[in-house]
Amino acid sequence: MKTKAVRLYGQCDLRLEEFELPQMKEDEILAKVVCDSICMSSYKSSHQGADHKRVPNDIAENPTMIGHEFAGEIVEVGAKWQSQFKAGDKFSIQPAINYENGPVGVLSAPGYSYRFIGGDATYVIIPNEVMEQGCLLPYNGEAFYPASLSEPLSCVVGAIHANYHTTPGSYVHAMDIKENGKMALLAGVGPMGLAMINYVLHREDRHPSLFVVTDIDQARLDRAASLYTKEFAASRGIELHYVNTKEGDAVATLKEISGGTGYDEVVVMAPVAPVVEQGDAILAQDGCLNFFSGPSKTDFSAKFNFYNVHYAATHIVGTSGGNTEDMKESLDLMGKGMDPAGLVTHIGGLNAVVETTLNLPSIPGGKKLIYTHIDMPLTAITEFEEKGKTNPVYAHLDELCKANMGLWNAEAEKYLLANADKLN
Repeated sequence: MKTKAVRLYGQCDLRLEEFELPQMKEDEILAKVVCDSICMSSYKSSHQGADHKRVPNDIAENPTMIGHEFAGEIVEVGAKWQSQFKAGDKFSIQPAINYENGPVGVLSAPGYSYRFIGGDATYVIIPNEVMEQGCLLPYNGEAFYPASLSEPLSCVVGAIHANYHTTPGSYVHAMDIKENGKMALLAGVGPMGLAMINYVLHREDRHPSLFVVTDIDQARLDRAASLYTKEFAASRGIELHYVNTKEGDAVATLKEISGGTGYDEVVVMAPVAPVVEQGDAILAQDGCLNFFSGPSKTDFSAKFNFYNVHYAATHIVGTSGGNTEDMKESLDLMGKGMDPAGLVTHIGGLNAVVETTLNLPSIPGGKKLIYTHIDMPLTAITEFEEKGKTNPVYAHLDELCKANMGLWNAEAEKYLLANADKLN
């Protein structure tokens, strides 16, 4: 079977090509990719090439498919896996399979390391190790895009589960956030911050009683407040506040909202030293600061109050990515109706992947969602109305998104896939 895919040949050398897939083996699965959301990790690997830890050294001769936040539908199942999977099943993939015998050893991952599997493709062959490691994950939702976004959401899930607290009088650490505790999310209305808000409000087994989200961009705060409302939070037993910390004494304001106690959980969503230090200053007794956003500089540092570490038992934790169980939890929540569409700001086709990936940091907005079987320039959802003046497909997509608070949605996806040939 032929596939179209974006492949990595070297630093900043991405190529959209059509080629023949090898014959599927009895321990492999042939799958159709429907969509992939482009991640900053793909930007990093495309610029670093073989210097990236997950990318093989021989990509100039054996290029790898890129894209690791993808979802699709199984086409054919090899004999080994026919008791567990069948044609027509929807799926997502946990890319961090950590397969020791893969192309680059324990860091091997679809979307970085493999020649015939990656999210920016029409068809792929899922290798045996993905199933062996339990990383081919069933998905039962209506639309495909939530499954594509389950990987970034799993990073949020993993971060929250990594929080911990101490038990007075012992050395036992209680994992996860405190039930009915106080939580602050700093610089929290970017794409991953929105994912964090969505998860905290929808999580079924544990909630804070107070949840404060900050940023210095009022427009972004207003958008977050319209997507994840105080009223919905109250229905979940959570007192939600959105606070602009651009002016005034942010530490004093946040402490006042907490009732003077400070916060049991402080999640820092930006690698900015003053924000980290602000988080440290508002920690409560036994408070946990979660440093979520990975810095690009290896010498990044910030001040931390070690008097409080000693006498108030404050502490810090950080995570990078989520594991398979975190991704399963994400898929389960989305199968039950939790919609991650607030992360998505742009839609495009496979033809838009190369330029988008190589220039991702300079493109504003949130997640860029790619539908791999269509040709469509990367288009902001907010641009649908203007494009709709000359193309009725964009006009109808605009109507569908406006009817859903300006967000991408299952009906829009279905319409796009059915009418993609009329886009150009």
